[in-house]
Amino acid sequence: MKKTDFGNLILFENEDYIVVNKPPYLSTLEDRHEAQNILYLAKMHIPDAQVCHRLDKETSGCLIIAKHPAAYRNTAIQFEDRKVNKIYHAVVDGIHEYKDTLVERGIIATTKGIARVNNLKGKPATTYFTTLRTYFAHSLIECRPITGRLHQIRVHLAYLKSPICGDELYGGKPLYLSSLKKRFNLKKDTEESPIMQRVSLHAYSIGFKGMNEERIEVSAPYPKDFAVLIKQLEKNK
Repeated sequence: MKKTDFGNLILFENEDYIVVNKPPYLSTLEDRHEAQNILYLAKMHIPDAQVCHRLDKETSGCLIIAKHPAAYRNTAIQFEDRKVNKIYHAVVDGIHEYKDTLVERGIIATTKGIARVNNLKGKPATTYFTTLRTYFAHSLIECRPITGRLHQIRVHLAYLKSPICGDELYGGKPLYLSSLKKRFNLKKDTEESPIMQRVSLHAYSIGFKGMNEERIEVSAPYPKDFAVLIKQLEKNK
């Protein structure tokens, strides 16, 4: 595996924090199947680095890294108090018109690492959804999770019957160019691949307070695969 250049991932840096744009397919923490991960790369850059939260392996976007223990504690308190503003973008199946649509449904994690909506036994989970764009048969949704449960956005969107494209675990279907283009010709004896090979979810922005109470707001540009998906949806709407 080609070594990731940590410097190229940095979106914001001061004496206390780094915010990176995590690439898809790179784990936040140690993964026995991978030689590198965000924490490993961060520690090569700053030995005392600690990751302040985590993103699913397939999810790209904003990730906060603390440079020292006091900075880590500062954000840990903010996460606990629900004071960190997180915004994700997701491409979902179907046309949906959400405007600050609130989903308050408890989430329980199974032993197989799959999450389910369960108001009786699950941990409280809250997410707001707003439609940014609609296309021919898909929507681009802004997701604002207030809590941070396992697969929360994915589970809550599935609950709204608008599963994320490519999220087959929760009922989302892969999105193929042939379903968007009227005149699509696949080469003979070849199998079509989805436009995006992963769950269409990106941690678009994050906001929190720094060590001196200053507000830090960072947004992450779409990675190539997500940008290509949006471009194709725009072209074929």
